[in-house]
Amino acid sequence: MSPRALKPLEPSATPPELIRNFCIIAHIDHGKSTLADRMLQITGVVADRDMRAQYLDRMDIERERGITIKSQAVRMPWSTGDETFALNMIDTPGHVDFTYEVSRSLAACEGAILLVDAAQGIEAQTLANLYLALENDLHIIPVLNKIDLPAADPEKFAAELANLIGGDPDDVLRVSGKTGMGVETLLDRIVEQIPAPKGNADAPARAMIFDSVYDSYRGVVTYVRMVDGKLEPRERIQMMSTRATHDLLEIGVSSPEPVPTKGLGVGEVGYLITGVKDVRQSKVGDTITNQRKPASEALPGYTDPKPMVFSGIYPIDGSDYADLREALDKLKLSDASLQYEPETSVALGFGFRCGFLGLLHLEIITERLSREFDLDLITTAPSVTYEVLTDTGETVVVTNPSEYPDGRVAEVSEPVVKVGILLPKDYVGTVMELCQSRRGSLLGMDYLSEDRVELRYHMPLGEIVFDFFDQLKSKTQGYASLDYEPAGSQTADLVKVDILLQGDKVDAFSSIVHREKAYAYGTMMTERLRKLIPRQQFEVPIQAAIGARIIARENIRAMRKDVLAKCYGGDITRKRKLLEKQKEGKKRMKMVGRVEVPQEAFIAALSGDVEGPAKK
Repeated sequence: MSPRALKPLEPSATPPELIRNFCIIAHIDHGKSTLADRMLQITGVVADRDMRAQYLDRMDIERERGITIKSQAVRMPWSTGDETFALNMIDTPGHVDFTYEVSRSLAACEGAILLVDAAQGIEAQTLANLYLALENDLHIIPVLNKIDLPAADPEKFAAELANLIGGDPDDVLRVSGKTGMGVETLLDRIVEQIPAPKGNADAPARAMIFDSVYDSYRGVVTYVRMVDGKLEPRERIQMMSTRATHDLLEIGVSSPEPVPTKGLGVGEVGYLITGVKDVRQSKVGDTITNQRKPASEALPGYTDPKPMVFSGIYPIDGSDYADLREALDKLKLSDASLQYEPETSVALGFGFRCGFLGLLHLEIITERLSREFDLDLITTAPSVTYEVLTDTGETVVVTNPSEYPDGRVAEVSEPVVKVGILLPKDYVGTVMELCQSRRGSLLGMDYLSEDRVELRYHMPLGEIVFDFFDQLKSKTQGYASLDYEPAGSQTADLVKVDILLQGDKVDAFSSIVHREKAYAYGTMMTERLRKLIPRQQFEVPIQAAIGARIIARENIRAMRKDVLAKCYGGDITRKRKLLEKQKEGKKRMKMVGRVEVPQEAFIAALSGDVEGPAKK
């Protein structure tokens, strides 16, 4: 703890000119949470004996993976000269899937620390977050982290940063979140450069909700940034979008544990507890005001996050369906961007169609469902939303291949995204080849420095969600980074490929793909299922079809029972008679027999694990 970290002021007595609101933005794994840890230690809000790595990351999954999923707000005291300032810091996620969390945090701040790893330099998400911060008109403080690493090259990357945001390389601060070197200078820079919040203390109260979490004991905890006026405990407050009113049971600041106060004034960041149990009643982006003296105009809010990727989630044991519904309801309380609705599949039974912000979001949610609620699940292959125009002029929105209309289709629209890829110049050729194979069209190419290039592509979202990121990492030895944002939709020659087992469609394996790739998908799935499905007493054809046209076929050979084992002599006609009888039985069995696909084969086929139960 630094001697300059004095006891914090009573929050309700903090004048706006002594408040600094800022957030830390960076690419994933550039050291945001480590820098936040050092700030908490140096300012003394967390005692050394209570300190642990990634202090603000509350979930086990965040700590294990070393990533931040949810933004966290914390208030810290810092003194310069005779005055003690209140620094409100928001630690934000770095992954592209959680850009929505970052955009909300930026709206609650006046400044941002742009953190760059001194060994890796600027990456795609660094740029995306920087543009978000500039759109919000925030003051940017450029900082190079991890300067204690042997591979660090601060001079080179300081010049790259200065070139990007304008300014002098000497103005770029050098810090080490691990050792604490340079962090006190950074805190001084925050006090000097980030402007104090502006607002009218005498106007009716207006507070903007930038986050909300669910606490099983206290209900919904709402995090707010005060813009005008003041809120005090025991007041009756009103949500301006829903007009719902609640009693304010507790109000306070996170330091970093909740500390109740006598109220929040202009520019302060804190939390409210109203005892409400439904997180949907405190929508992120909404404005809170006083019911008795309400504000006439709400603050400009956010749009609801739109899911980018859809996937079906089914319990392996059908009796777990009610538990899965309850688990999703509880997760929705702490993650407002999760969307789901019930659906049924002939092959998999009852489950839910869920919308996610991206593949990492999907992975995190399924892992939380299995870990926190002890559920065994199957997830279907991720897909995106398509708009299908039929010959009759009807438009059908398709989030699941089973919803794809039968009959003649006039036109199919698919969502497209603007992709930004940052990579060393040596890999430009291989990455361009990869993007073109995924139907990408080049928008532009910029050299950020002598050996770092930014490629900008226009690509269909459906081509990115499956394994594009893995391919990109493997082709560039892990050096490339990716960022994408929605860019409308386009019409494309898309078809639905069905997989048939003995003439019956298996809806879980259906997929919507580009016509050029339909054959490759069909042969890949039929071959995969041939290896995974156990052999039957009769031959089973596996076919891939577009409508009524078969495009690929594999056969699972029949198991042959040795009916001649009991024949140890005698006439050949006796053996022939037994073989004819077996042949008739196989024919009859083929007419009435159904092919049961074991659950392990479903999981293996959908996850791409070809060494299924039939092989092992």
